[in-house]
Amino acid sequence: MSNTEEIDDSSAPLIEHLAELRTRLIRSVLALLVGVSICFIPIGGDFIAVHILNFLLSPIEASLRALGDPSPTLQYTSPQEYLFTLFRISMVFGFAMAFPVIAFQMWRFVAPGLYKNEKGAFLPFMIASPFMFLLGASFAHLVVTPLAMSFFLGFADVSSIFANLLSNAEPNLPGEAVVVPETQEGIKVTFFGKVNESLDITLKFIMAFGLCFQLPVLLTLMGKAGLVSSEGLGSVRKYAMIAILVLAALVTPPDVVTQLILFSVVYGLYEVSIFLVRRVETKRETKLREEGYYDDEEEFDDPLMKEFEDDADGK
Repeated sequence: MSNTEEIDDSSAPLIEHLAELRTRLIRSVLALLVGVSICFIPIGGDFIAVHILNFLLSPIEASLRALGDPSPTLQYTSPQEYLFTLFRISMVFGFAMAFPVIAFQMWRFVAPGLYKNEKGAFLPFMIASPFMFLLGASFAHLVVTPLAMSFFLGFADVSSIFANLLSNAEPNLPGEAVVVPETQEGIKVTFFGKVNESLDITLKFIMAFGLCFQLPVLLTLMGKAGLVSSEGLGSVRKYAMIAILVLAALVTPPDVVTQLILFSVVYGLYEVSIFLVRRVETKRETKLREEGYYDDEEEFDDPLMKEFEDDADGK
């Protein structure tokens, strides 16, 4: 057999892998396009993406109403801004809807190269990861974002917006109908929120907490691979607490209540991670004992080691 034939034979598996990868990528992209397209299906006179946008902005609406604005309004300042905002939402939620298909295609590509025990170890993490991300995103949207919006918007004179609009639209309104009268000096600072910037804050909270809730999944997977241990994680608790406090200060508004909530949640996840890693270690040790790698009998007395220890004690 010539060298050329040997090279052709050795390259055949690589070509097959590349063809398989191409097939998986094409199916993943098609699933993403379907997910994006679903967001632009009209329901109730609006696209699904519009309903998603209203849902994401609901904490801002609730905060504005609580501050006295009877008609919360957000604006966009360029012709394409609102459409691009809908495209952004459709990409994010289209990927979320397509993720099961994308994860399955990734799994089908990687699984043939794994041993049976590796498949059993890796598959649960692929299921737990999106679940924990969804849990973190829900916590961010339902708890953290409302607290943050109340804190930020508390500095704005929101109720004056609607009053000024009424006074300008109808000059014959009685004086008592105008909540905030006109002023002769000074500048009135009010809130005119932009759609894309308000959405950006909400999505950042969702991504930040979704990733923070991946901590048990990541540390448990590292523990299964032998990269971390429960004893090691427990010994650095004080450093972990400092790191979590810094994280809480960076991703939340300067509000002590919100920071304490984030710290409590993330540190609780850290303790859960230690518990899960300890369980992984216990199962691994039990399996090794069953296979005879551990000996429960007393350690063998090595005369040389005993003599060395005696000399050390004598010194």
